[in-house]
Amino acid sequence: MSQSDRDWWPEMLNVEILDENARNLGPHGEAFDYGDAFQELDLAEVKSDIEDVMTTSREWWPADYGHYGPLFIRMAWHSAGTYRTTDGRGGASEGAQRLPPLNSWPDNANLDKARRLLEPVKQKYGRKLSWADLIVLAGNVAIESMGAKTFGFAGGREDTFKPDQAVDWGPEDEWEASERWDEDGSLQGDLGATVMGLIYVNPEGPDGNPDPEASAENIRESFSRMAMNDEETAALIAGGHTFGKVHGAADPDEHVGPEPEAAPIENQGLGWESDYGSGKGKDTITSGIEGPWTSAPTEWDTGYLDNLLNYEWAAEKGPGGGWRWVPLDEDLRTAAPDVEGDDTVTPMMLTTDIALKRDPDYREIIERYQDNPMEFGINFARAWYKLTHRDMGPPERFLGPEVPDEEMIWQDPLPNADYELINDEDAADLKNAILATDLSVQQLVKTAWASASTYRDSDKRGGANGARVRLEPQRSWAVNEPEKLTAALRTLEEVQEEFNASQSDDVRVSLADLIVLGGHAAVEQAAADAGYDVEVPFEPGRVDATAGETDVESFEALRPKADGFRNYIGDDVDAANVDVVEELLVDKAELLDLTASEMTVLVGGLRSLGATHGDSDLGVFTDEPGTLTNDFFQNLLTMDIEWERSDEDDVYIARDHKTGEVEWRGTRFDLVFGSNSRLRAIGDVYAADNAEEKFVRDFVDAWSKVMTLDRFDLE
Repeated sequence: MSQSDRDWWPEMLNVEILDENARNLGPHGEAFDYGDAFQELDLAEVKSDIEDVMTTSREWWPADYGHYGPLFIRMAWHSAGTYRTTDGRGGASEGAQRLPPLNSWPDNANLDKARRLLEPVKQKYGRKLSWADLIVLAGNVAIESMGAKTFGFAGGREDTFKPDQAVDWGPEDEWEASERWDEDGSLQGDLGATVMGLIYVNPEGPDGNPDPEASAENIRESFSRMAMNDEETAALIAGGHTFGKVHGAADPDEHVGPEPEAAPIENQGLGWESDYGSGKGKDTITSGIEGPWTSAPTEWDTGYLDNLLNYEWAAEKGPGGGWRWVPLDEDLRTAAPDVEGDDTVTPMMLTTDIALKRDPDYREIIERYQDNPMEFGINFARAWYKLTHRDMGPPERFLGPEVPDEEMIWQDPLPNADYELINDEDAADLKNAILATDLSVQQLVKTAWASASTYRDSDKRGGANGARVRLEPQRSWAVNEPEKLTAALRTLEEVQEEFNASQSDDVRVSLADLIVLGGHAAVEQAAADAGYDVEVPFEPGRVDATAGETDVESFEALRPKADGFRNYIGDDVDAANVDVVEELLVDKAELLDLTASEMTVLVGGLRSLGATHGDSDLGVFTDEPGTLTNDFFQNLLTMDIEWERSDEDDVYIARDHKTGEVEWRGTRFDLVFGSNSRLRAIGDVYAADNAEEKFVRDFVDAWSKVMTLDRFDLE
């Protein structure tokens, strides 16, 4: 196999992750609208077809207890369970379980069979039903088929056709290793799982030791990183383990073949082939842990809670070599059916189950669930809905007849606009009014950027809509310079109040719209000062969220640890876990759905506008800050200066070749546009003497894109 550039130079900045934002990598074409296609489905018919598949056992992969429901629940759970609030990545929204590395994770062993069982359904409905939606819907149908209620289902997840290069799954170089903990016992960086290749935690206990107390700590750490509290965590575990079993008929190391990505070509994408007995049915090997949780593994009941709380359990190694817990009471020893229905077996518990019993907070919850089965069912249904829909973004993106009327706080709800929106003439008047205040171009640009750049395309959260930049926690983030932000917002609120009071009809402007409009006005003014007449496109309709519609703890996850666009690095950035600072800039650009060219022109433009954190001169390579020129690129890429590291941390200085005088100061966020060959190639285009107008217009396009990333109401 030929070597790639990154094989030769592994420290090279990976700008290629931005290429996925530049083009459609799938086979459907740019004109295809999946949302419209999904709405054409008869969802009841689709669900009926899934249930037919679910209750028709196949000889090539027999259904446990004659029902694939538990397998489909695991498939849906493991698709959604990779989500983490820290960076919004992972989750079910793109059907990434079909692709590496997820399709070959140890925790996803034999889920390849679950997806193949659904192949007839996928073929029947084609591109009207994505794999991402089908996987989650199959989990819902499974729950309903086995007697529980679900809270609802929303479609609208579009499939990806390429693994996501931007997701950091962990530092380990082998499966099921766990080298991801800080000294304070917290998971490093944005990681959500405690073990490489597992969704959450090791079911046998930390490092394979059956320690329930330590397991409870890991559970709480991992589930909290997907925004689940103790109530939701306990409901999910107890509800999920009400169904099905784990599989460890023999030692997987001795009998199970390679995962799908390493399997031979004739296996056609199927992995984990087993040579133990028949390799399926009662001989199935998946995790290496063996046994069901309850006496009725395909029925919704309180059997899991009753078994866990009413009996005592002891740890032992099962036939597959994995730690499990078995009942000490004799009357439970043969209480569960065998998967093939011709024998009885002993129920078991995982270390993670015993953890719920040993941890006092979890135990209080599951005891209440045992006494109140209806509460248990409702909490499971709501937690399952959150689990499988958390990464879809705001309710506007939810499609289909089973979308609940209720909007949950984790969906970042927004109020409806109960007024008439401003028109183009109003917008022009408001821009003039804003420019007539004492707010500078820099203040207006930074306020608009602070509001809009919180958007994350990974889970469609954040953005300017809602004007949450004026609410906690955003208004107190150091990156937003709270005192200056408060002053800017106060002035904009005065403009808003004066305009709204002057309207005799029902026309109103929201602060969310006004913040963006102020940024537009500043960009237009800065372009005019450079000699260019531009108008930034503006579409009103943003509304102002309330504090009651804002989950402070959840939104704290959106706080940028660094923002290279503003030349900001937070105090909590752990340099030991960041290979190079410029990777943080690319990561931010990827979350903003930017291409490499858009990232480049935005940085250059924001520097020329002087929109840096703390009004620093770092990266402001111009004598006319606040004017939209291509000076950043001309002065960075010129051969008349020489860069050197200064005595200040992470600061570089540019000296004039002839005089030795310091001309500019910058950071790695700035210098990367000269050092990285690909970014320099883009910068060269904008540095040309005759390229300034192109630079201005490209900046306006990229700026407008960021300001409207969260306008799902316009799609």
